[in-house]
Amino acid sequence: MPLIDSSASGFYRLAAVHPNRTALVGPGSGTLTFGELSAKVNRVSHAFRALGLARGDVVAALVYNGWTYFELVLATGQLGLYLVPLNWQQAPPEVAYIVRDSGAKVLVADAALAAALTTVAGSLPEGRFSVGGRVSGWTPYETLEGPATEPGDRSAGAIMGYTSGTTGRPKGVKRELVESTPEDAIRQALPLFRCFGVDHDNGVHLICSPLYHSAPGGWATMLLHLGHTLVCHQRFDADLVLRDIERHHVTTSHMVPTHFHRLLKVPNRKDYDLSSLVALVHAGAPCPVAHKQAMIDWVGPIVWEYLGSTEGGWVSIVGPEEWLSRPGTVGKPAPGTTVKILDETGAEVKTGEAGTIYVRSTRSNFVYHNDPAKTARSRVGAFATSGDIGRLDDDGYLYILDRRDDLILSGGANIYPAEIEARLITHPAVRDVAVISTADPEWGQSVLAVVQLVDIETATAELAESLRAYCAEALASYKCPRRFEFRAEFPRTPAGKLQRRVLRDFYNARHDQGLNS
Repeated sequence: MPLIDSSASGFYRLAAVHPNRTALVGPGSGTLTFGELSAKVNRVSHAFRALGLARGDVVAALVYNGWTYFELVLATGQLGLYLVPLNWQQAPPEVAYIVRDSGAKVLVADAALAAALTTVAGSLPEGRFSVGGRVSGWTPYETLEGPATEPGDRSAGAIMGYTSGTTGRPKGVKRELVESTPEDAIRQALPLFRCFGVDHDNGVHLICSPLYHSAPGGWATMLLHLGHTLVCHQRFDADLVLRDIERHHVTTSHMVPTHFHRLLKVPNRKDYDLSSLVALVHAGAPCPVAHKQAMIDWVGPIVWEYLGSTEGGWVSIVGPEEWLSRPGTVGKPAPGTTVKILDETGAEVKTGEAGTIYVRSTRSNFVYHNDPAKTARSRVGAFATSGDIGRLDDDGYLYILDRRDDLILSGGANIYPAEIEARLITHPAVRDVAVISTADPEWGQSVLAVVQLVDIETATAELAESLRAYCAEALASYKCPRRFEFRAEFPRTPAGKLQRRVLRDFYNARHDQGLNS
């Protein structure tokens, strides 16, 4: 098959030049060509226009990994709309909050997920479309029809991802829409991907993470714009990942360290032919040095890492050779990015000292939707932060020391203790609660709830199960604490502030000593 024409910038132009090229494989056995996907994208685009959606309006998507996600990201991407991808593991009240806060005029949801939103229907927009099945109160997504031709008056759209902070309530990270065609916007973004040795070619990208996360969703979309074929998995399965890398001659994939841990545990992993791989890219959580070294020893020096965030976009990038000479680094600042390490007063710290990571780039020019105060707190002049703690060495390489003081990173997912604490504190048996992370060999970190009870005599295994079920009524399953510990008192400062780090150190020390229950 001929190489993709590098002068054709992005999916929309490539679909016209190479309509028969395979765009999507799976989930399952189905395939979709660039031409077929383009026709559907244009039909949805015309339908959105017919619904009255105008530049700057918001569409929310609660869909599993699959074709619908790309139809929506590409349709909104050429209409000047914002797309809000929703985590399908969230509980209905969590989904309703984000949909309402974002101001979404349209919500598209897979039928099974739509059916689960009955209790919050009053908080959802009138424009509700269910995918793959009929749901009472929803219009079938398949009825969104229009011409297969490209719509007129096209303009670049954007993703508005939702991320939480120490307040626990998710906030939309919103960037001003650029005044350009989709092709111009794509052309400006593509050079960053070439930093990883990825360009216009006949590449095949394996999706094995949820597309609602900004990193895997962004990578998959941009590689589609580069003309690559996407092999789409619903969820990560180490054996299936290895099988499909060999079967489809996969060249790239985006993973988190938890995936590395699982791949390394596959007994016959070395029986698979992984020679097609050009780059394995990871982000989303700190990667244990031993795991990354083992991956490089296995697949070769093709393991790339970057630090990024919903707020700041690309912060730093490190290739395998650089990492091998400086194990643990997340690299030097990405092109067009300036990184500073600042103390609590906003002053720059000395080289090698720890502080908060602040970034200046066009990609960090964002606001928190509906929260100007939070936006202001994230700024020091032209620099912005998402709260990560790190240091720079003498050669300008960045190292992460903590992913915010309280943030828990489990399997690449951000978990915010305040959100879980806000749920548990309403239980009648709970006097106070602190949710912290403990080390986990598979997930990186896991969630531990340390609870001060109204009556310590009620501390039983049965109560722990009751508290876990109480969390599950309102929170996504991955946020629910895996363990509960009961204490009579919490460590506090003389001013009464909870010393969360003391708790973390105590329970992680117990873990290291093999005393965890």
